[in-house]
Amino acid sequence: MGTFARMLRIDPSEISTAQLHGYLLGAVAPRPICFASTVDTEGNVNLSPYSFFNVFSANPPIMVFSPARRVRDNTTKHTLENVLETKEVVINIVSYDMVQQMSLSSTEYAKGVNEFVKAGFTQVASEKVAPPRVGEAPVQFECKVNDVIALGKEGGAGNLVIAEVVQLHIDESILDSNGKIDPFKIDTVSRLGGNWYNRAKQGLFEVEKPLRTMGIGVDALPETIRLSNILTGNDLGQLANVDALPSGAEHYVSEVAAQHKKAQELLAQGLVSEAWTELLTKYDN
Repeated sequence: MGTFARMLRIDPSEISTAQLHGYLLGAVAPRPICFASTVDTEGNVNLSPYSFFNVFSANPPIMVFSPARRVRDNTTKHTLENVLETKEVVINIVSYDMVQQMSLSSTEYAKGVNEFVKAGFTQVASEKVAPPRVGEAPVQFECKVNDVIALGKEGGAGNLVIAEVVQLHIDESILDSNGKIDPFKIDTVSRLGGNWYNRAKQGLFEVEKPLRTMGIGVDALPETIRLSNILTGNDLGQLANVDALPSGAEHYVSEVAAQHKKAQELLAQGLVSEAWTELLTKYDN
């Protein structure tokens, strides 16, 4: 027999919830992402991602995700509050092209703030439930909530939302010649620990977590940037993940295509500050 690696032995009750949470997320990975849109009884829309998620049955079609109680202060998330009130949710699947905007939407904006607007997503009316769908998502599942099972009362405790699919919407462009979903065309992303994600077509990559101070949101970007023909949704998501517009952005943002392309190249390297500098630089003719 070969020798085994030295194992770290841990009793969950003897470490902090935050430390245990980190081990769980790092080990149980990659995890698919439930991008959940919900509404409260007053019609306020909420949009937030969850990686404690999977499909558990085909007949009936059942998906389960878990919006956990916050570890730091034991508060509950708006998604959980909404599904308890209305018993409806839309589960949107996340592709690589929308991952930065999805990440931005996880910012803890105040109740009543619409993350569709803050993250720059298109709100599309559903057919059988009240919550809207994310237009950019390659697959959208309208669901009725059959049950919500609380797993505990302390920070970090999950809440299993058991959702039954009542309507599917599939972008035809992700289908292969046999009408099946092509894994390369749908190009889904999944979560690991820390800032790490996995892309179906490529492998591991990092997405910087949203600011605790709250990103300004895509809706607060200057129009020249927001309506750029070059900058993508992922680019906008990164530029909007700042706590304030850089000095001068309210007066001047370049419309020069070459500068937008250069900024895009910098964003691909995760250089957000440098990309903003490029967009705000005036060049002599």
